[in-house]
Amino acid sequence: MTEISGLSALRAGATAVVGESYSFACMRCGYGWEQSYEIEHHIDADGHEFVMYVADGRIVPSPLTRPTCRNCDGHVVRILRPGRVASARNAAHRERRVPPAGPVEAPWEPDEGTAPLP
Repeated sequence: MTEISGLSALRAGATAVVGESYSFACMRCGYGWEQSYEIEHHIDADGHEFVMYVADGRIVPSPLTRPTCRNCDGHVVRILRPGRVASARNAAHRERRVPPAGPVEAPWEPDEGTAPLP
């Protein structure tokens, strides 16, 4: 489900920083988006490990605990592997070969004994 982009540079007390990306799809409104995170691994004063998720330079809640739709604020959000939203958008914008709408001519020959309409 995630794409691990490798270790980033260590920052402010982090013992390791790993990049991951996710795709999200809201089951309420259908909105889809993608987000990359830097996951910073830290050790607190008591020696316990904890992680911090950073997106666009800001610390954010883990996207795995209770994701929120950016469009409708709904919480029924499906987490997908990265690239799924982009590939769906590309498929939706591909050239579609739909025949032009309009009247269709169908040949009609009256049966014998049927008078043609005026």
